[in-house]
Amino acid sequence: MKVEYATPTNQAIPPKTAAARPGRWRTFYRKLRKNKLAMVGGFIVVFYIAIALLAPLIAPHDPYAIDLVGKLKPPSAEHWMGTDDKGRDVLSRLLYGTRLSMSVGFVAVFIGAFFGIILGLLAGYYGKWVDTVISRVIDVLLAFPGILLSLAIVSALGPSLFNVMIAVGVFSIPVFARIVRGSTLTVKKLEYIDAIRSLGASDFTIIFKHIFPNILSPIIVQATMRIATAILSAAGLSFLGLGAQPPLPEWGAMLSNGRDFLFTAPYLAMFPGLAISTLVLGFNIFGDGLRDALDPRMKQ
Repeated sequence: MKVEYATPTNQAIPPKTAAARPGRWRTFYRKLRKNKLAMVGGFIVVFYIAIALLAPLIAPHDPYAIDLVGKLKPPSAEHWMGTDDKGRDVLSRLLYGTRLSMSVGFVAVFIGAFFGIILGLLAGYYGKWVDTVISRVIDVLLAFPGILLSLAIVSALGPSLFNVMIAVGVFSIPVFARIVRGSTLTVKKLEYIDAIRSLGASDFTIIFKHIFPNILSPIIVQATMRIATAILSAAGLSFLGLGAQPPLPEWGAMLSNGRDFLFTAPYLAMFPGLAISTLVLGFNIFGDGLRDALDPRMKQ
């Protein structure tokens, strides 16, 4: 006689991570593809990334070459977006500025995400006094408006593009820390975490091998949308003269330079402003699409 053994249904089994389930990514892509607005945002982001990578190849002129004889020329066949007050080609400077603005966005978000994730994981997993100390520090940072905190940091460190990256990254830390802490508090209460801990797994293994991979979705969404905020904040600081210094072709600095010629050469401010607005819009709507596709609670 064949004996069948019952399998317990309430056994705590760790869920597989996204990397072990390629079908999950196919489902995610199908959901994202159905969101036409998100696909438009993704196209905008990819388009600007391609420009940033190919800027030296597609720029028609040297972005730093000064030609005082040809200054403030309107858009023409030779200079598609005209020239600035020093005779430099606006299109070439705009293309090279894409590299600077994208670099600021990605580096600042990386700084904020790295430290925010570490603090959020520690606060959510250990709780008690660790959570209290970290949460109070985060509350202090959140008490200051982001742009004011960035202004204070850049004023202390000195005006430069690198210091802007640090400043924008610092005010991004509390956002990531709050999200990661909340997700960690939810995941650490699941049964499979208790099972792994009972098998003798170390805290490091539990945190970074079993908790962190299962809270990546909100981190990815927040990082995507935070890049837009970082680019906009960096442009604002450069507009105030605290970010990129001449002759760097950063969009905020170009916009600041163009405000002196709004009536005589409005294209100097119009083209950098359009570039900032389009890229920020692309990241925002793409981030919204990622959120809808990655959140299992979102139903069609």
